[in-house]
Amino acid sequence: MTRATTTTRATVRAYHQARFRGDIPAAVRTLAEPFHFQSPLLTSASPHHHLSGLDAFLGIVSGVDLISELYGESEAILLYDVHTSVSAIGTQRTAEHFHLTDGRIDTIRLIFDATAWHAVMRAVTPP
Repeated sequence: MTRATTTTRATVRAYHQARFRGDIPAAVRTLAEPFHFQSPLLTSASPHHHLSGLDAFLGIVSGVDLISELYGESEAILLYDVHTSVSAIGTQRTAEHFHLTDGRIDTIRLIFDATAWHAVMRAVTPP
């Protein structure tokens, strides 16, 4: 493993662990400026905006199982299951692609089937 790949692995793991334990300051320290986040539900160009709904999300997460992780010099992919307490969602299989510049994450692309999430969001959002 090259030094750059080792840095990528350390940074992405630090972000992943901080996010799922709800440590927003630690997660933000791994993110670059400028920053871009994209998922089937939302996009963001700010580290703080990206993590602003974390507490609510973690309120329904009952566990996370990392299935696979792949690291390169400036990118990484994590594949994991997010277990939720929402029966309509259950366990969400998720892939996350990271791009890094100068050892910090500048882009995250979250990939998952959002069908169940859309239905849940419609149910809890007033018209």
